[in-house]
Amino acid sequence: MKNLRDKVVVITGAGSGIGRALALDLAGRGAQLALSDVDEAGLAGTVELARAAGALAVRGDRLDVADRAAFEAYAATVVEHFGRVNVVVNNAGVALAGNLVDLEYEDIDWIIGVNFWGVVHGTKAFLPHLIASGDGHVVNISSLFGLISMPGQSMYNAAKYAVRGMTEALREEMLVAGHPVGVTCVHPGGIKTAIARNARVSAREDQARTARLFDEKLARMTPEKAASIIVRGITRNQARVLVGVDAHALHHLAKLTGSRYQDLVARSAKRVLPQDVTVV
Repeated sequence: MKNLRDKVVVITGAGSGIGRALALDLAGRGAQLALSDVDEAGLAGTVELARAAGALAVRGDRLDVADRAAFEAYAATVVEHFGRVNVVVNNAGVALAGNLVDLEYEDIDWIIGVNFWGVVHGTKAFLPHLIASGDGHVVNISSLFGLISMPGQSMYNAAKYAVRGMTEALREEMLVAGHPVGVTCVHPGGIKTAIARNARVSAREDQARTARLFDEKLARMTPEKAASIIVRGITRNQARVLVGVDAHALHHLAKLTGSRYQDLVARSAKRVLPQDVTVV
């Protein structure tokens, strides 16, 4: 897929951050956009901006990606509206900070529902239509934390590792079957979004300090730059896209040190992080 002009692109979590940046990047390339988010105000803003940026057509729908029935109904509506779907970007995501022993099951269900099941729902619901398009692509947003693990991020790690495993297997399945569908797994590092400010935390965590650490120390890349890298990965049919210097550096550290990276991370976290703050 070298040219995204007139392609019908579905983006979840499009109300802000990487999702909005992707929508505007693709709008400028003349794509048709099906955008969704649970944040209706943010979504409406993205729809307006995408139209102004040159999208050939834009549709916005409120969608909770964790709701399977709602997602299946949404997919049917999008296909009926546009007549086809060429690209699906499963971008919607949330964060949950805290040591596993302190987490509540309600919050665990919430993050797995959005970060893992939301990606499964989006992939399953649209995959037959991507195959039928003759020129399809699945883009699933994992994370740097889908490549390495961090203390205080057990459930975020679990969901993002699961997204990576499913996406890589899906790419293999498409190649074995000879289906005309590219598959890309994306691993962003620290991107300047509101994910930390909107995160849930355990009762032992200081949410404000956790968000401030992410915003001031870890989030280095703009969503616009991240979107540009992701779109380039689509046009090149890359299997894996690392976004950010931190993603590249820590991924290579883990490859060089093997499982010993866990000891290095634990020592660094114990020395650097306050007791009531974890990395989001």
